[in-house]
Amino acid sequence: MKERSFLSIKMILVLSLFVSLLAGCGAPNIKDTYPLESVNRDGNATSYVYRAADKSVPEVAGELMAANTPDQSSPEDTERMFLIYGDEYYHLQQDPQKLTDTLIEIDSKEYVQRNYDSSFLQGYLTAVLIGNLFDSMGGGGGYRGYTSKDVYKPKQGNYKKPTSQDKKIAPPLTVDRSGKITRRGQDAVGTGGSLFKRNPTSSGDRGSIKRGESGGGLFDSPKKSYTKPKTRIGSGGISRRGRR
Repeated sequence: MKERSFLSIKMILVLSLFVSLLAGCGAPNIKDTYPLESVNRDGNATSYVYRAADKSVPEVAGELMAANTPDQSSPEDTERMFLIYGDEYYHLQQDPQKLTDTLIEIDSKEYVQRNYDSSFLQGYLTAVLIGNLFDSMGGGGGYRGYTSKDVYKPKQGNYKKPTSQDKKIAPPLTVDRSGKITRRGQDAVGTGGSLFKRNPTSSGDRGSIKRGESGGGLFDSPKKSYTKPKTRIGSGGISRRGRR
């Protein structure tokens, strides 16, 4: 009974720790950060635009990079920057209608391939990345970002005000909070804003939970002490009354 009670307490502690870690993760709900302003969706080609009020492009880029290190980032610029997280392309742009605000456009890889002007991206992305994006897609389009969408229009889809459904499926931004969760057998949090993206080591080791081993593990069962009963070997006799 005591052993069961002890294990129950440990499980409660583990669950409490896990919940507290999730509360500090680097991918908060978008409602807690920047509002979703515009959406363009055409199958897998998606573009979501958020507004960071009263924040410059370098300031927003710094927040994003502090929360989750990008795979690639363009040089610091007050008008436009790119941050690459896996298959998501963060295009930060100074709003020409309100210079104190930054527009954060999150484009899927498919959206970049189908719509962007490859020559325009040469000033922000590496030649290798641009080559991988457009070699098999025939050069993309003439698009240059949300702030110039009326001049350099995307080839597919149109931007519109987001609906409630759009807000539910929109990708969350990684801002301000830098809490991370790691598992045994993998390194830091994966790119792309994916909290549990696996990146196993070359050895392929996986974490495990074992009982009864030394080391004071959280899941170790309490040790039991066994004492071997003592036995004696002897001889005895049975007598009856009236006999000697």
